[in-house]
Amino acid sequence: MSSDFDGLTAVVTGGASGIGLATAQLFSELGANVAVLDLDPAEVPRPLLGLRADVADDRSVRAAVDTAAEIFGGIDILVNNAGIGAAGTVEDNDDDHWHRVLDINVVGVVRATRAALPHLRRSAYAGIVNTCSIAATAGLPQRALYSASKGAVLALTLAMAADHVHEGIRVNCVNPGTVDTPWVDRLLGSAPDPAAERAALNARQPTGRLVSAREVAAAIVYLAGPGAGSVTGTALAVDGGMAGLRLRPERQ
Repeated sequence: MSSDFDGLTAVVTGGASGIGLATAQLFSELGANVAVLDLDPAEVPRPLLGLRADVADDRSVRAAVDTAAEIFGGIDILVNNAGIGAAGTVEDNDDDHWHRVLDINVVGVVRATRAALPHLRRSAYAGIVNTCSIAATAGLPQRALYSASKGAVLALTLAMAADHVHEGIRVNCVNPGTVDTPWVDRLLGSAPDPAAERAALNARQPTGRLVSAREVAAAIVYLAGPGAGSVTGTALAVDGGMAGLRLRPERQ
């Protein structure tokens, strides 16, 4: 698998931590050149190339993508991973918060993709992978805004796949369950009983544990790689069985 990525270049948005960093590092381990686009890329480890970009700002995204293409001689893979979370029902977030989350989680995908498409069209191995969520396909409590944004990412992935398949650009997404990331740690830290909340999140997934960032990264790398040349318009669940399994309660 490592030789599949030799000489290829991947751009990962939101790649300074969590799923994005795990994905960028895995690409690099497999031989790819990797540019990480992030609000704060200062701590991005070598050999990753850290570039500052805000997916809410079209100009900064275009500049960072073009810089990556210039340094590495092109772009073959785009991972649209940057995003923010939101908690609450439809009553709990005001219009400004709705606009901000949708702007980053959905229009941010659009901005990065628009910037990368001219470079991807010149690649023989062009692939785009969007980080979606189990929240796009399952009703989760206290996640109305976040779920709406990820449902849009799922629909956008399918539309992009249809639009660009004849250009040789494959578009897929991953739908992680609850992933053990710094964002989840912060969420748990604000809960009245962090230990009980973590236990509940573990129990929600049939495997009985949170998904690791490395496991999501492995799915992204597969979808992005030449080995998945016939895979497009697909949403790959990496959720510990949460979406598809309905287990009987264990007998006490």
